[in-house]
Amino acid sequence: MRPAAQDWSWRYTRDTQQAEFLEALWNSSLERHREIDEGSLIWRAHIGNHWQPEQVGDTEEEFPCPFSPERMKPLHDRSTEGRANAKGIPHLYLSTVRGTAIAEVRPWLGVYVSVGQFKVVRKLTVVNCTGNNDLFTVYFEEPDALEKQRAVWRDIDEAFSKPITPSEDAADYVPTQVVAELFRAPGLDGIGYRSSLGPGHNIVLFDLDAADLVNCSLFEEAGTEAGTPSQMTLQIGQGSRYLVRPSGR
Repeated sequence: MRPAAQDWSWRYTRDTQQAEFLEALWNSSLERHREIDEGSLIWRAHIGNHWQPEQVGDTEEEFPCPFSPERMKPLHDRSTEGRANAKGIPHLYLSTVRGTAIAEVRPWLGVYVSVGQFKVVRKLTVVNCTGNNDLFTVYFEEPDALEKQRAVWRDIDEAFSKPITPSEDAADYVPTQVVAELFRAPGLDGIGYRSSLGPGHNIVLFDLDAADLVNCSLFEEAGTEAGTPSQMTLQIGQGSRYLVRPSGR
């Protein structure tokens, strides 16, 4: 499987040198294809919540509850720029570990976070973009082709896993979007990369329907001292968690 020639300019224009680099990257990615089995469970976190009215004595009060299943996936008409997607092309960002999924959305003190568990609905093929980022290498002479390849994948992993900051411009996402588009063009299902905020790996799925929500819970950022890990509190109460009935795929 190889992208057709016209796919090199699917969204971004490229000069000859850039096209040659992307073709070499594609060729080296073939040994990095990994399968995710149907039925695998992964996590997605979303800052925010809905409010559910409940009768308390003679008074109707509103209590926090998780987002609806529809809100736990990106909105087709409101998708913003991301590491792997351009504006208007929504992707599904997930993590293999629940705590890492929460950390990736950078919750602040007192905020509610809706956390959903998703089930993969079919066998998927993704590109493993992880690299050995524990290595810091200084080259005193021209490295061989294999070492160059390793260095490129380290840089790609670092670019995807770097936490997003509010000061970033949309143009900062273009290099990783181009890489993601390279793998999306021939029909691959997504990419995987390490998280710099927790254990496990992050997964981006290009097809929003490749995984279905099976349950969703509400957490609240309990707050900690500056510089310490986030502490999330699971909300217990009516409406604070729900299960999703299978759609009969």
